[in-house]
Amino acid sequence: MDFLIDLFEGLQAALYEGVVQPIAVAAGQSQLLEKAYEGTGWLVAGLLQLVVMLVVIGPMQRRWPVEPVTDRRAVRVDVLYTLIHRLGLFKLVMFFTFDYAFEQGLGMLRVMGLPTLHLDGLWPGVTDLALVSFVLYLVVFDFIHYWIHRAQHQSDLWWALHSLHHAQRQMTQWSDNRNHLLDDVVTSLILSVVAVLIGVGPGQFVALVAIGQLSESFQHANVRVWFGRMGERLWVSPRFHRRHHGMGIGHESHRAGRVVLGGCNFGVLLPWWDMLFGTADFQRRYDPTGVRDQVEQGRDYGAGFWAQQRQGVLRLLGRA
Repeated sequence: MDFLIDLFEGLQAALYEGVVQPIAVAAGQSQLLEKAYEGTGWLVAGLLQLVVMLVVIGPMQRRWPVEPVTDRRAVRVDVLYTLIHRLGLFKLVMFFTFDYAFEQGLGMLRVMGLPTLHLDGLWPGVTDLALVSFVLYLVVFDFIHYWIHRAQHQSDLWWALHSLHHAQRQMTQWSDNRNHLLDDVVTSLILSVVAVLIGVGPGQFVALVAIGQLSESFQHANVRVWFGRMGERLWVSPRFHRRHHGMGIGHESHRAGRVVLGGCNFGVLLPWWDMLFGTADFQRRYDPTGVRDQVEQGRDYGAGFWAQQRQGVLRLLGRA
């Protein structure tokens, strides 16, 4: 763990001193150097993820595909979403649009007496160990993310945005970040608030998000892979998550003879929550992905990036 931390910090410092800091100073933004260093950490984490995706997951998709990729354009749009997020562009926009309001809101909560629950201090000598605290924060974050994901599938308004993610019928390693930007803003703000309230440090937060994103890229990959009977119940696999994207399966439930929003396999990293709350489906199947109304009603979710964003807003307003 210490070796990995030192390696990451070395890469972050080198990129910051060699590229980011000179650019910030030349642009007259020296007052933002501290934030620029933090942003460099996100950039390094994203670049490392892209390397793993290209060198490890990409060859796996070619070796063990679930289905042939016939719509390359759809995949190229997903690549754009991935680059926006993994290269820190989304974080940059969030900083210039929501950071001030976020800090002001937290300040008001502090004045009202809201404390920070430092989870790594729950059991001195144990939870304050780097690896133990990291695992503890990962489990807590995944629990929160599970309920966020369920809400995305059970709220008509939120589903109007989140359905864009499910409308991809050519799932690949690039599909994880295929989300409506408003959906990403809401999720990012919730997780950031949770991180502050439970005492996650900036470096830990970057690592938690990066590991989560890389795992989710693998989950969405076009690979016929499962982790075995026991492994499937320890970590979300591509097979488990593809079930969640299955057309008419992963985002629909049947109640009293009606089809309603819902579905199965909402776990982001850990399938434990699905098992605990009765939403797990471990069938070893690889069904076609997408949203039912794409086929049955010809609903348009947009072909390009801006078209997809526009259609999401129209769905939210009830006009598409």
